[in-house]
Amino acid sequence: MVKVIGICGSPRMRGNTEYLINEALDTLKAEGIEVELIRLAEKTVAPCEACEACKALMDCQIADDFQEIFAKMEEADGIIVGSPVYFGSATPQMMALLDRAGYVALKKNRSLERKVGASIAVARRAGANFTFAQLNYFFFINGMIVPGSTYWNVGYGRALEEVKSDEEGLRTVRNLAVNMAWLLKKIHG
Repeated sequence: MVKVIGICGSPRMRGNTEYLINEALDTLKAEGIEVELIRLAEKTVAPCEACEACKALMDCQIADDFQEIFAKMEEADGIIVGSPVYFGSATPQMMALLDRAGYVALKKNRSLERKVGASIAVARRAGANFTFAQLNYFFFINGMIVPGSTYWNVGYGRALEEVKSDEEGLRTVRNLAVNMAWLLKKIHG
């Protein structure tokens, strides 16, 4: 069965980012896709130490939850990453994961190449477009396929689940998931 994992980069549980990722995952599930949510708020992922173990060993040697998450990234057919905007960019938790995953995947013969990837950014007011682009760079450098939607995959809200009132953001994320399901079904027959 085709599987998509959603990785929530918010340090806050059940916040706006998690809500939008779950909207996408629920839509994918309704399309017959297996889904799983990973909350970085429940994990520890340290930043890259530039030790180059990934180059020599094709793995990362930092003792934390990275290896568990990266294994799920490699096993999945699709990956959704979502982050709230922190001072104009993705959270440090999300970037630590993506930086390390990028290095390891490239050293492992581009192990994420041709997977389907999508990003979601959530902002109180500004920075969503930059964060959305920042997250998408990870997919592009890894040779992944990025489906579109009806607008950029961004939502607006600060208080817990405030994003529920962002009708356009909700529609955009649901449409993204429908497009992602369509693409995955085309790729995997």
